[in-house]
Amino acid sequence: MPFNPQNINPDDLNPNIAIGVNLPLNGPGVFNSTYITQKAIKNNLINFFLTNPGERPLNPNFGAGLRVFLFEQSNEPTFESLNSFISSKLETFFPEVKILKLDVLSPNDEPNNVVVTLNYSINNTNINDSINVQF
Repeated sequence: MPFNPQNINPDDLNPNIAIGVNLPLNGPGVFNSTYITQKAIKNNLINFFLTNPGERPLNPNFGAGLRVFLFEQSNEPTFESLNSFISSKLETFFPEVKILKLDVLSPNDEPNNVVVTLNYSINNTNINDSINVQF
């Protein structure tokens, strides 16, 4: 009997089934499709970070809403509150994503920018990945 069994999405085994939309949206038609669960989840997370609540008509609560923090003071309490805000929203919209490390900080050379780095894993799979979003 195997120890620590891992789930494999059956759609990953069929190269003819598109799972999601690839980013950026610059394909020959309108967009390119993704055929692997790992890429689809990564693109969904990037889309989540770039979306403000209210931008999706049928899902008005979806989105990280990072633009709200653009004109806040760049200091440690702001980054801590942003970190907990992002964590709670990710738990709501992506329950299958386990946050391994979430960093919110401002680069020293550009104090008006904020960089969000997310290291994550997908529950019950061997998928580990990271995202770096700058705004």
